[in-house]
Amino acid sequence: QVQLVESGGGLVQPGGSLRLSCTASGIVFRVAKIGWYRQAPGKERELVAEISSGGITTYAESVKGRFTLSRDNGKNTAYLQMNGMKPEDTAVYYCTSRGPLSIRPDLWGQGTQVTVSS
Repeated sequence: QVQLVESGGGLVQPGGSLRLSCTASGIVFRVAKIGWYRQAPGKERELVAEISSGGITTYAESVKGRFTLSRDNGKNTAYLQMNGMKPEDTAVYYCTSRGPLSIRPDLWGQGTQVTVSS
């Protein structure tokens, strides 16, 4: 079955940390670019971070220095480590994959809720 499954969301206090996981099946994970998008209520969806097949990462300015995206090709899993979290990080986070020639994501996960609140 072709799918991306996210886990690790939840409630965290401001300044705290969470790690999201994205496990893929049915795709050639090692050649895919893996991304994390988020969407907060009333806001547009935004790309948070992306990692290439070679491990090169890009981040939105709003999360640079706080979030780290990594991948383990042996486990078909990508990890988004989120530190120094802020209330404005509250959103549904979606994992995506796109093939080497794709401009947009080919596959989306179901999403996981992240809430930053005291």
